[in-house]
Amino acid sequence: MGVARPGGRVLRQRAAYLDEDDVRVRAGRGSKPRTRRRPAHESAPGAFVVSVDRGRYGCVLEDPESAGRLVTAMKARELGKGSVVVGDRVALAGDVSGAAGSLARIVRVEERTSVLRRSPDDTDPLERVVVANADQMVIVSALADPEPKTRFIDRCLVAAYDSGLDPLLVMTKSDLAPPRKLRAFYRPLDIPMLTTRQPLAAQTLGRLRKALDGRISVLIGQSGVGKSSLVNVLVPDAGRAVGRVNAVTGKGRHTSSSAIALALPGDCGWLIDTPGIRGFGLGHVAVERVVEAFGDLAEGTAACPPGCDHLSPGCALDEWAAAHDAAARLESLRRLLGSRESSPAD
Repeated sequence: MGVARPGGRVLRQRAAYLDEDDVRVRAGRGSKPRTRRRPAHESAPGAFVVSVDRGRYGCVLEDPESAGRLVTAMKARELGKGSVVVGDRVALAGDVSGAAGSLARIVRVEERTSVLRRSPDDTDPLERVVVANADQMVIVSALADPEPKTRFIDRCLVAAYDSGLDPLLVMTKSDLAPPRKLRAFYRPLDIPMLTTRQPLAAQTLGRLRKALDGRISVLIGQSGVGKSSLVNVLVPDAGRAVGRVNAVTGKGRHTSSSAIALALPGDCGWLIDTPGIRGFGLGHVAVERVVEAFGDLAEGTAACPPGCDHLSPGCALDEWAAAHDAAARLESLRRLLGSRESSPAD
């Protein structure tokens, strides 16, 4: 049966057989077809981020055929607000020729194996990612000019252990002061330590290069400790600026303004040089993780009462530290724990 329409045409009734596929909806003006599918970029070449500067990322291609070509890239909009930092391994699309004026796109950030973080101070849990994918932290401390700051070294050790990085303590300027006292202070932790002086002996340089061989190492140190001088010896083409230390204040100017990854000669690893910093906030690190970083005091905490904050009277560490000549180490731990509650990072 049909229904007559104007003009004599007949339209068959199909009401009983209509479904949503028979209904056509015209898109509104200005609308664009959307899809949940995004390009997978399976064939996008991989790269290692070596520098970050105002939204531009220096990336070294990891394809052996590209011979370490440096490409400038920007972050693709599809990645959202997630950060890209030095040490990240990424996938690139677009122009990866590395030619002057060319610009590629970072379309994927690979899963990180480690993340080194710091916070503005000990009372602020906001994290700032320093570098990604490092496996070793090289803590540089001068033995004199400026004087070594064990509280800063302790902070670096806490951050290293919390991030899963192996620590290496490098003590510079042994021609100005002996390393015995500082070595004795950290010997209970059983961490590797190296001592350097000027001019750097060939044997010492060999030991340092062996410690960095095949690894991604991040250098952390306050201004004026000789970090840039070490970088220039290890990577002769680096050309990192070297500053002087004020003889009155013992403070140096910040000679490095941004983190940068430098390839060690012979493609035997990466050295990530970071800006000289005055403080290393640990507000993002749980109290338990701070205590764990002081492994030499672990035995003493076994007798502490449940829920002990290691700051209040009755802490078993007082008696244990007195019996094991560890008063200085206990004081350092308590300074860190106390600063989390009241004062900024040292």
